[in-house]
Amino acid sequence: MTSPEWLGKTRPCFPYPMKLPSPRLSFSVASFALLAPAVALHAADFQITDAAEFARCVPTGEKIATLGSDLNFIEGPVWIKAGGFLVFSDIPKNQLKQWSAATGVKTYREPSQNANGNTLDLTGRLVTCEHSGRRVAVQEKDGTLRTVVDSFEGKKFNSPNDVVVKSDGTLTFTDPDYGLKNNPTTKQKEGREQAGNFVYHHNPQSGKTTALVRDFVQPNGLAFSPDEKILYIADSGAPRHIRRFDVAADGSLSGGQVFCKIDVGGPDGIRVDQAGRVWSSAGDGVQIFSPAGKLIGKILVPESPANLCFGGDDGKTLFITARKTLYAIKVAVSGAAR
Repeated sequence: MTSPEWLGKTRPCFPYPMKLPSPRLSFSVASFALLAPAVALHAADFQITDAAEFARCVPTGEKIATLGSDLNFIEGPVWIKAGGFLVFSDIPKNQLKQWSAATGVKTYREPSQNANGNTLDLTGRLVTCEHSGRRVAVQEKDGTLRTVVDSFEGKKFNSPNDVVVKSDGTLTFTDPDYGLKNNPTTKQKEGREQAGNFVYHHNPQSGKTTALVRDFVQPNGLAFSPDEKILYIADSGAPRHIRRFDVAADGSLSGGQVFCKIDVGGPDGIRVDQAGRVWSSAGDGVQIFSPAGKLIGKILVPESPANLCFGGDDGKTLFITARKTLYAIKVAVSGAAR
């Protein structure tokens, strides 16, 4: 088996063993233009519920590429279009990592304060949720880090997890308690100060922070619809579902009904494509849902993904952070702006 054109030069590799529930469809390789060092390619297994709609998401014949391995627990991928590279977090290693076609995986920042979710603000600066830092931070153009927000009502956050930036420059982020002192990875010396695991809205211009939603078990990944009128938020706690909120002009939320449930494992990172479909990490791979919340199909991945993002030169590469391995697959759509 050899690498497709989109990953550059080829080398022999072996397909991963997969035992998956039926029904499933396996497609052969298709190539796309993204040059990279030689990597392992795996036959992509799919579970398809809506064949016509799935074909609009993933081209027939694609394979999953392994871009990096021997990591620890990776999260928070974001594509840096201006630089042509991916940034993602290795939480236990206390590092931000970088992948590019030219260099493969290398360290981007260390220490990272056990960074988790990453995104870009309106000026292209990297915005990061730090577990052990208990803050949302921004990396200035000169490389220095600055705190955006680290407390609510005078009390420290639990461990900010994932963040999105709206087109008006405001931030919405989740704050579960995964990174508190009972987690040996972050080695927190201090305990909880907030009364719960909330979803927050922060306006950098006014400095105002608001607790938008207080009834999640473990709020996690979040993403806006293309028009920013809907915010999807994953609950990785016992409900293991994604909720749908209507977004007002001031950033406040209403609604909150269950959008979909994840049937294997739970949701973690989520993304929305330009057609409004929701792509969610799950225990068996990436699950794709229609804007109505109906399952379209699944991209089955060798390891359970924690997060994903769209990227590449044309925005149509899906990068998947899955435990110790970074994967990618060419898709037929690009992601929504936020």
